[in-house]
Formats: sequence, C-alpha cells, structure tokens
Amino acid sequence: MNDPHGLAFYVPGTFLALILGTRIPALWRHPHDRLLRSVCVLLTTSIGVFFSCAVPTMAAVNRLTGVPNAAAPIVYSLLTAFSGANILLIIHWSRGPDEADRAARWARRCTAVTAAVIVAVNVLFLLGDTPVERLTDLDTYYASTPFIREMILLYLLAHTTAGVIGSFLCARWAREVHGGLKAGLALITLGYLLNLSYDVLKFSAVGARWAHRDWDQLSTRYAAALASLSALVAGLGFVLPLLSQRLAAYWDMWRRFYQLRPLWRELREAMHRSIDLAAGPCTSIEIRVTQLESDIHDGILAVSPHLDARQRERALEEARRSSRSADDVVAIADAAALAHAVVVWGRERPADKDTGQAGPAGLPGLPGPFRQNHRSVLTLPDHPAGLVRMSRALSSDVVKSFRDAAALEDSRR
Repeated sequence: MNDPHGLAFYVPGTFLALILGTRIPALWRHPHDRLLRSVCVLLTTSIGVFFSCAVPTMAAVNRLTGVPNAAAPIVYSLLTAFSGANILLIIHWSRGPDEADRAARWARRCTAVTAAVIVAVNVLFLLGDTPVERLTDLDTYYASTPFIREMILLYLLAHTTAGVIGSFLCARWAREVHGGLKAGLALITLGYLLNLSYDVLKFSAVGARWAHRDWDQLSTRYAAALASLSALVAGLGFVLPLLSQRLAAYWDMWRRFYQLRPLWRELREAMHRSIDLAAGPCTSIEIRVTQLESDIHDGILAVSPHLDARQRERALEEARRSSRSADDVVAIADAAALAHAVVVWGRERPADKDTGQAGPAGLPGLPGPFRQNHRSVLTLPDHPAGLVRMSRALSSDVVKSFRDAAALEDSRR
C-alpha cells in the first residue's frame, strides 16, 4: 500500500471497470438474469474495493468527512461485500435452472450474513477510537486497540471464509466441466488462493504486532501486491469462458463458410441474387454464411425441376458399397443427384429462359410442383449440417462419375 499515487489499485480497478463495461449491455437486455446480476455485483464491488483502497482516495474521504480514518470502515465494508458477492456468483453460476429455488435460498442467506458483517464492522469502528490517521498501516497500527482490533479480525475472517468457500466450490465444479469454463474456473480458483495468501500475510502482520514485533511490510507491501494480482487473475477467469465461447462460435462460422464453398461453386451458375448481403470487406461472418446458404437454396430451387429420383437411387446404391456412415451415404446420393441436375439445367437453360419455365427461386415462372421438387428427392439440404455434408460429398468419386456421365450425355446430344 506504499503507493502515494494509487496506481497499484487504480490500474486493476480500471481493468475490472472495462470488464464490467462489456457486461452492462447484456444486463440492460436481461435485467432479471440472476447470474448476470451476480457477475455485475461482483465486478462493481471489486472496483469499489480497489478505488477505495488507493491512498489518494482514502485521504480524500478522511478530509471530506473530517473524521480520521473514516475511509477504513468503507474499505472493510466493500471488502466484505466483495467476499459475499463471490459466494453469490458461485451459487448462481453452479446451479442449473432446476435448482433455482435452492440457489435463491442460499443467496438470501449469504446476503443476510454479508449485511450483518458489514453492519458489525461499522458499529465496531464507531465504538473504537482511531485519532491518528493511518493511510497505509491501519491494520497493524491499531491491531491492539479495543473494538478496532475486533473490526480488523472480523473483516479478515469474512474475507478468508469467502476465499476458502469460493476456491473449494470452483475447484469442485471445475472437475465437472470442460473447455473455456474449466480454464476460467481454474483462474478464479487461483485468484481465490492468492486472496487467501493476502489474508495469511495480514493475519501474520497483525499477530506480529500482538507479539510486539514489526512485520508491517507483510501487510503494507506484499499483501497489497497479492490483492492486485488476485483481482487480475480472477477477472480474467470471469471473462475467459465468455471469450472462449465467442471465439468458438466465430471459428465454427468460418469453418462452415469454407465447408459450404464447394456446394456454392457447384450451384453458382444457377443462383439468382436479388441482393448481395455479403458485399464489402467488413461484412460479418454471420451475414456471409447467411448469404451463402441463401444462394445455395436459391440454386437448388433453380435446378429442382431437373432433380431425378432415379439418379439418386443409383448413387445411393453405389455409395453403400463403400465403408461410409449412413449420413455420408445419403449426402453422396443427394450430391450426385444435384450435380447431375446442374448439368442438365445448364443444357436446357436457354430453352427455359425462352419459355419462362426457369426463373429465380420462388418466382412465378417456376411451376408450383417444381418449387418443392427438391424436398421429395433430396433429404439434407434444408439443414445446415446436411448442406455441409453434401458440400463435402461433391469431391467423392461417386459424385464425379455422375457429373461426368451427365456431361458425356450432354455432349452426345
């Protein structure tokens, strides 16, 4: 705490404020989400702890109130609230929807205990006497002062209890989950353990005062450094599951985009874009995938009058001879029928344009029975996973043979 400018507290406090800023829009949209509220309460109290613990802030509070060390009960109250918020978050986070009532009961108990400790901390401060302002070493300077001694022990015990419970719950829960959530819980557990180390140093410094020894450096220097580090580690732990989920979703969308490209290229000539949603380098991947799938469905509808169920049955029989899964066999049969239809559509396209039979998907020029023809021949294309399997199947030997056969038939005509 020997930091006259408060940077050791303002920097992590600002970091946590930035994290809180990423959660506020979600809280605004879902104000009744208990888990989200718990996250925001935890971040808010931790920000309050760091900003209130900074020497400039404490000096300003003491000066404005005119009471020596008036900042002390504020800091201890915020530390207690932070400890309670940790337990509240774990309660709501680890419980499923079917345990909501049980979680609510435990949350009320935790809130009641936290409030009682905060009241006791402030009452003990009022009963005690702290005439000398101590901005960095109040814990050790007043370690033997009646009522103030009890106040210090009470907030340290509350902080330690929350750290033990939080680390135990997170470590136990981490064994049941995987991925980003598991890594996040590991970081949060590490943050709790660092907080426990903070408590050990504080207790050691206070106990040394009772033994008439000076171990104040443990409290004023090393404990403060551990507090800042624990906040950063725990903050990363709360953010990591969210970031990993978003990155995984982003990666899945790009992978889906590239997996669908072969099918898009197969149907490119049959597509009739009325609007290009994916124009521009800054277009999001979600819009790109939506446009790609829209184009693919448009192309399938355009060639649907030429889908031949007999071609699909032949492809299905050939695909079954290979050692492939049932889904892959169906995808190959669909892809073969579609590749054959694309070649036939390309051959008859000029005549269709003259007669007005083939037009953009869904336009009046396409006869009603043909608009849904692909649904009676193909089995997968209306499902994203089916489209991806069909797109992969286009590279199979069965599909190539059907495409080549259709092209050969076209050359003979």
